[in-house]
Amino acid sequence: MSLLGKAGRTPAAQESGFAVHRAGVDRLLASYRAIPRDATVRLAKKTSNLFRKRAENTAAGLDVSGLTQVIAVDAQARTADVAGMTTYEDLVATTLPYGLAPMVVPQLKTITLGGAVTGLGIESTAFRNGLPHESVLEIDILTGAGDIITATPDNEHADLFRGFPNSYGTLGYSTRLKIELEPVLPYVALRHLRFHDLRELEATMEQIIADRAHAGERVDYLDGVVFTADESYLTLGRQTDEPGPVSDYTGMDIFYRSIRHDAPEPKRDRLTIGDYLWRWDTDWFWCSRAFGTQNPKIRRFWPKRYRRSSFYWKLIALDHKFDIGDKLEARKGNPPRERVVQDIEVPIERTADFLDWFLREIPIEPIWLCPLRLRETEREQGRRPWPLYPLEPERTYVNVGFWSAVPTTPGQQEGAANRAIEHQVSELDGHKSLYSDAYYGPDEFAALYGGDTYTELKQRYDPQRRLLDLYSKAVQRK
Repeated sequence: MSLLGKAGRTPAAQESGFAVHRAGVDRLLASYRAIPRDATVRLAKKTSNLFRKRAENTAAGLDVSGLTQVIAVDAQARTADVAGMTTYEDLVATTLPYGLAPMVVPQLKTITLGGAVTGLGIESTAFRNGLPHESVLEIDILTGAGDIITATPDNEHADLFRGFPNSYGTLGYSTRLKIELEPVLPYVALRHLRFHDLRELEATMEQIIADRAHAGERVDYLDGVVFTADESYLTLGRQTDEPGPVSDYTGMDIFYRSIRHDAPEPKRDRLTIGDYLWRWDTDWFWCSRAFGTQNPKIRRFWPKRYRRSSFYWKLIALDHKFDIGDKLEARKGNPPRERVVQDIEVPIERTADFLDWFLREIPIEPIWLCPLRLRETEREQGRRPWPLYPLEPERTYVNVGFWSAVPTTPGQQEGAANRAIEHQVSELDGHKSLYSDAYYGPDEFAALYGGDTYTELKQRYDPQRRLLDLYSKAVQRK
C-alpha cells in the first residue's frame, strides 16, 4: 500500500497526505491564473468517461495532475479525504485494506470521485445508499471565479453544495471531497433470479427494496440485466466472510454471460469484494464484444492488462476522432449508425412500461437495470434536495442503461433514436444523465435540469462565465 494509502494510520502520514494535496492545489491555481481572461477554462485532461463529441481544444487548461490521490482515511470515523481527480480504482484499493468502501462505487475503474459527484454515478448499492454525492460531507471547489471555497450542507456555500451534482464542471471543479465509507466483508454471494415477465421483475425489485431481503436472505447489492422481454434477471448480492471458492471473470469467462440460466431456482455464484465491485469493468459490461474480445480465439491473445474499460474507451476515442465506424459502414453501402449511449431513470412503477417501449422501438440488447432511492428525505425551503437533478425523495427509481449504436434512415432527423428516448423518458416522469448526447430545447432543458436555480448559482460562482454553461456543454457540445 502506498504512503497515502496509510494516511489514516498516523498523524504524520496524514499530514504528509495533506501536504502533497496542497502542492497539487497550488499547481491548479497557477494554471488557472495562466489562462487568458477571455478564454474558456477547461481541464487539461486527455481522457474522459463522457460520450459527448467535443470540439478539438488545444488551449492550455487546468493542471489537475496533483489531484489524483487519496489524501487520508479515518478508519474509525469511516471517512476519507480524497482529491477530486482520484479514480475509484485507486480509492477502492486504498480503502479495502481497512475493510471499508465508498457508499457507491460506479462500475468503471477510471471514473473519478469528482466526476461521479458532479456528473452522477450509480451502482448496485444505490437502492440503499443513494447516489455518490449523497455520501459527501464537504467539498473544496475551484469556482469559475478562481476561488477555492469549501461547501457543506449547512455553511454559506450550501447552495453550491446542493447544486454541484449534475453541473458537469460548469460551476467549478472539486479539489477535495470528504466522503463517508461503509464496512464491507471479503466476499459477495450472488443469486441470479430469472424472469420471463418484465412486470414480475418490476414487482420483485420493489419487494426487495422494501424488505432489503428476498426469500429470507439479506440483499446488500441489487442490479439486473434484460436480454429480451421474456429473459431478464435480477442479481442479488450478500456480503459474507465465509471462506470458499470464488469465480474469476477477468480471464476467459465473461460476467454477464454467467448470469444466464434456464433453471427455476436462482443460479448462485461468489466473488471477492474487489472482483464484485469491478465485475463490469473487464468487458465494459458487454460492450467489449464490439472489439471482438469476447471471441475466445481473440480473447486468449488479448493482453489481460488491456481487458478494461479505460482501454476500450481509447478505442472509442479513436473512432470518434477518425469516424472509423461510419467509414466501415459506408464501405458496406450502409448509412452511418446513430450512437445510443445513455443512462436514464424512470420511477420503478414505470420500468416495465419503458422497457416494453424500448425493446419494441430501439434495437439494442442487453439492457442494464439499477434501482435507486435518494438517502435525503428533507426538502430545503420547499425544494427537492438536489435541484440540478431533481429526483423525488422517498420515491424509488430505476436506472436503465443501454450502450450501442443503431441503424439510421437517410433523411431522418439527426439523433432520431436519442430524441425518441428523451421524449419517452419525459412522458414517464423520468430523467436522463448528461454524460452523452442530448437534444433538448433550451426551455425543456431548463425545466428538467435546474432552471432559475442553476442561473443563480452560475451568477454567484462564475459571474464572468469562465466555464461553459451547462446547456452549451451538454446539448450544444462546444
